This record gives sequence, structure tokens and C-alpha cells, in this order.
Amino acid sequence: MKTRITEMLGVEYPIVQAPMGWIARSNLASAMSNAGGLGIIETSSGELDNIRDEICKMRELTDKPFGVNIAQAFVRDPSIVDFIVDQGIKFATTSAGDPNRYCGPLKEAGLTVFHVVPNLAGAIKAINAGVDGLVVEGGEGGGFKNKDEVALMVLLPLIREKVDVPIIAAGGITCGRTMAAAFALGAEGVQMGTRMVSAAESPVHDNWKQSIIDAKETDTVFLNRHGNGPALRALKTERTTKLETQPSDNIFGEMANALDLYFGGDMEAAIALSGQVAGRIDSVKPVKQIVDEIMDEFHKVADAIHKL
Repeated sequence: MKTRITEMLGVEYPIVQAPMGWIARSNLASAMSNAGGLGIIETSSGELDNIRDEICKMRELTDKPFGVNIAQAFVRDPSIVDFIVDQGIKFATTSAGDPNRYCGPLKEAGLTVFHVVPNLAGAIKAINAGVDGLVVEGGEGGGFKNKDEVALMVLLPLIREKVDVPIIAAGGITCGRTMAAAFALGAEGVQMGTRMVSAAESPVHDNWKQSIIDAKETDTVFLNRHGNGPALRALKTERTTKLETQPSDNIFGEMANALDLYFGGDMEAAIALSGQVAGRIDSVKPVKQIVDEIMDEFHKVADAIHKL
């Protein structure tokens, strides 16, 4: 299929893997790129030496396009632009900050730049900053969020009515049916996070993957709506259930032992970021199988709608 997203990114399918800290490394990202979508390498871990190694590994694992995300709340050194340019990256997403900060320098270096936005005001600001496109992220998605979250069903058509740049939809996407719904609302591509956390190539501990598989649609919590720092959506555990009613003074501090959760499997060691779509995921599958099933269902749903 061809959309502005596939043409801009040079991919077969307009499916992007979300840039999750410590998770979006070469094993997962190359699997997405090799499956026909676009893998993204994260920088939110702040481990730039390791990120450099992961980019080198990407070029060993795939000859397909891939990108890098700059999570501005976690990566504050402006030399990150030089770092990305030096790695020969052609596509970048920016998030968790002002789109004006990095858009200009990245575009001057010849990169295609998309900015992640949680609301219409953010979308307009990003357009004025000169971005090539948007990742429109609904509040049902996992990870760090805007405190005033808006569901993708409302947010996506609202932004599409106001802007004409290509949009990648994020939040609640896990299958061909949800991809078709996003396209009906104005997207030309989709991004998946929680589905990729639970993929076979994801490096996280099996306990986290199993928690996603076991989760009901009501088994996430929205934390820190009124506290300092960003809000976030995560799986419901004893720790996060307590944080829901007794907010932490330092939400970032709650992630201090993240690696014990991510790779050690202690689900109470930190906060397991996850979207509501965990309630629809019932098995661990390889990335290629996920992508192939999504595209097959997408076309069937689109054909059925066309026949109405």
C-alpha cells in the first residue's frame, strides 16, 4: 500500500514501532523494519554510548529504513542532533518537549521530522515549527502522557480537520481493525507500543509480557494527573494502584529501579508503562506475524467498509 507515510519513510507498510526506553533497541527495531514497517531506536534511556552501538547493530540486522526518537524530557543535551546526524539517520521523531528545539537543526541536516502531539494546540505549534508530519497520540496509549489526556477517537479527527501534514496515529492500535479505524479518522500510518512490548523480539522480561496478556481492558491506571512532572499510563499493580490515590512527589523517581522490572521481572520494582489496549492482547507473537496479520485484516476491513 502507498500513503504519504510509506513514501516519506521508504517503507512497505505504514506501521511504526514506538520508541520505548530500553526496549526500542536493535533486536525489536530491526524486526519491525524487516517486517516492512519502520523500527525506531530510543534515546529516552539516556544511554547514548549504548544507543550508538544499537544503531551499528541495526545496520548489521537490516538493510531497511529505521529512525531515532529524541525524547526531550530525558535527553537535554543539544549535541543529540549532531549525534543523530553523525549516525546517518534520515528520520527522527521528537517528543516530550518544544518542537522548535530540534526541528530546525534536524531538517537543515536533511532529516524528515515528525513530532508527537497530545492535543490540537501541540499539533499547531509543531506545524508552525516546520515538522514534516505528526504522531498524534491518544490518552489511552501507554507511557508518559499529557495530564489532560484526550482519546484518539476524538483527537485524531480534530487534528486532521485543522492540518494537512501526514499523521501517524498512536494509542490503542494493535490490529488491522484499529488501523483501519485510524485511517478512517484521518491517519496515514499507525504506531504501536504495547503490542511491541509483548512481541517475541521485545527484550523485556516474560513477567511483563505475561502481565499484558493477562490484563483486562480496565487494568491500566492513569498516574500523576495532578502531581509534578508528566502523567503516565501504566499496568495496574500494587505499586501503581497505591500511586493512583497517593501520588509520588517525584514520578521519575518511581522509575529508578526500572531495569529490575524491565529485565529482572519484578513487576513492583517500578512502573510498567502500558496502554489500555493490553486488554486486547492475548499472546506473544513475532513482529513479522503481527505485521502480516494487521495488514491482512486491514485490507479485509477496508474492503468490507467500501462495500457498504
